Amino acid sequence: MYTPPEYVAPDPSWIRDLVHQNPLALLSTNGERTPHATHVPIIADPLGHTEDPAADLTGTVLLGHLNRANPHWSALTDGQEALVVFTGPHGYVSPHLYGVTPAAPTWNFTSVHLRGRLRRLEQPAETMRVVTATVRAFESRFGFGWRMGTSAEYFRRILPGVGAFRIDVDDVAAMFKLSQEQTPAIRQVVADFFARSDVGTHRSLGTLMALSSESDR
Repeated sequence: MYTPPEYVAPDPSWIRDLVHQNPLALLSTNGERTPHATHVPIIADPLGHTEDPAADLTGTVLLGHLNRANPHWSALTDGQEALVVFTGPHGYVSPHLYGVTPAAPTWNFTSVHLRGRLRRLEQPAETMRVVTATVRAFESRFGFGWRMGTSAEYFRRILPGVGAFRIDVDDVAAMFKLSQEQTPAIRQVVADFFARSDVGTHRSLGTLMALSSESDR
């Protein structure tokens, strides 16, 4: 991903937070005849780690799963390069907000691209570990602490239809386009607009813009 210097993540923790808070990612790989792309839930392997917890996600092991009936699953091969795209808060910026002429519209957005080598996890025990780890991660972040125990038999029945995989991340790219090219005054106006908006992820975008401005001071 091409990232102009002004849009580089202020700190590696921004990359980790975006992936952690926006785990529905786009998995993209090449097939024999055409590229494949599937939206899948992705987590960092709770048993994996990086040597430096303050670093970006290089060296992290990602876990994911998809439906085995999906043609993408049968197209996956061990050792192939995979691209996983995470999208964070984003929103349209109207020139009306700038109060100056000339001006042009744009779209503020945040994104992380992780590349690495993919390996299919074929053993049922491996697949169950991925599913269990994913449920635990999402229930703790977004759910109500629901536990799988009461539905253990149901999970055993559906497990044969689940294709699990891991990706060893060897390249990280990120872009946080938050009006950094504008004057501080205009950046503040845009950030305030998003902070007051109820549309999509606007409020989260406004928060990131405010944090970005603080980090530049």
